[in-house]
Amino acid sequence: MSDPKTLLDEATLASAAELDVYDAQGKKVKFGSIYAENKTVVVFIRHFLCGNCQSYVTALAQATSPETLKTANVHLAVIGCGDPGFVREYAERTGFCGAMYADPDRKVFRALGMNVETLDRTPAGQEPKKYLPQGNIVTRAVGGIAQAFKNPSLLGKQGKISQLGGEFVLGPGNVCTFASRMKHTEDHVEVDELLKHAGIGGV
Repeated sequence: MSDPKTLLDEATLASAAELDVYDAQGKKVKFGSIYAENKTVVVFIRHFLCGNCQSYVTALAQATSPETLKTANVHLAVIGCGDPGFVREYAERTGFCGAMYADPDRKVFRALGMNVETLDRTPAGQEPKKYLPQGNIVTRAVGGIAQAFKNPSLLGKQGKISQLGGEFVLGPGNVCTFASRMKHTEDHVEVDELLKHAGIGGV
């Protein structure tokens, strides 16, 4: 998809809605059920050991509250491309209280146009995103790897590290009002911009 901001049409979403993602228990959930009844901010992270994505989800959790979400009648969901065994601990680590799922075969990623795979970082001369943590990339990578050793059975199952993610505002039903697909590994849309498009006030 040439323009990373291209909205999803109804037919594309209807097709993607039938694909399965997995909850923390490894149970199949139809992707479309996530946004069927409510406007929902759906964030696709790269993989479950990406320190940058972890910082993004943490920032999203800190910028919202159950009260502001209820007032705006908006739900939040995060989807990673790794094993569903990561979901529960990832939610606890980030303080994220929305729904969280895994798409290990990346079918939904591809259906929504997240087809770019790269390990490129922020291009030279471009301002880094505000959600990115302080410290060098080695420190952030080591932090992510350290998390894996808390559950050795999940080593190597974090998801494809070159997969990029993105953010969407979907629903109710097969409606897309905002889309932003990552162009490099540090390219989640800023949290305040995402919330603005979803009609959510900060806390």
